[in-house]
Amino acid sequence: MPIITLTSDWGNKDHYVGSVKGAILNLIPNASIIDISHEIPAFNLYQASFILKNCYKNFPTNTIHIIGVNSIAAPDTPHTAILKDGHYFISSDNGIFSLLFDTLPDKIIEIKIIENTKSTFPARDIYAPAACFLAKGNPIEKLGIIKSSIKEMIEFQPVVANNTIRGMVIYIDRYFNAITNISLKLFNEVVNNKKFRISFTSYFIDKISKTYNEVTEGEILALFSSEGYLQIAQNKGDAANQLGLALGSLVLVEFENDENL
Repeated sequence: MPIITLTSDWGNKDHYVGSVKGAILNLIPNASIIDISHEIPAFNLYQASFILKNCYKNFPTNTIHIIGVNSIAAPDTPHTAILKDGHYFISSDNGIFSLLFDTLPDKIIEIKIIENTKSTFPARDIYAPAACFLAKGNPIEKLGIIKSSIKEMIEFQPVVANNTIRGMVIYIDRYFNAITNISLKLFNEVVNNKKFRISFTSYFIDKISKTYNEVTEGEILALFSSEGYLQIAQNKGDAANQLGLALGSLVLVEFENDENL
């Protein structure tokens, strides 16, 4: 049974999700269609890439991922199918692929064989048929023209300078945990057992917890998420609202070898 996932900014109020699912089931009645999220902020590729990047590897290989965010094609952002890590991805080449992957995809195909390429709803009229084409075992190359590059977007990266990691909040989950772009790998490489302080808004924390329950209920803490990113949380609370943290909020990790912190 082929697996096709949907990630979009459509919400659940309108007909969009149902239309795409219907288009898929018309072509492959036994398809397994998985909703990853339809609550991406409108046109926000950074949020879409964060969500999909942190879950697609949990799916079986050969899963096909349709991305319906800012997907109208233009001459420099054509409809594109990607093969990467044994998974297929279908979207406009609007920068989303460069945010999803740290290295160039294995195969990049500009979709040409699907009719109605001027559609105002490409997820239904182009991506769904392309996904079903792949689900039936057809080679990705048959979808169109082989390309060697994708549109690049610069991902927000933390900056290390003057004994400081300068990061930012890149995602706030439904529990109001503020997730930053500071990775565990970077933290370990740079801080490396030095004394440190994590500061944000008017608050600071000088320790990393392993679980939420290490602190008392209502207490603010810092820990690394299961995806490996530093997050600011509150045990059974809403850290982002309590602390005034929003997307783009500055988070600093200051570290030294002396007692100045």
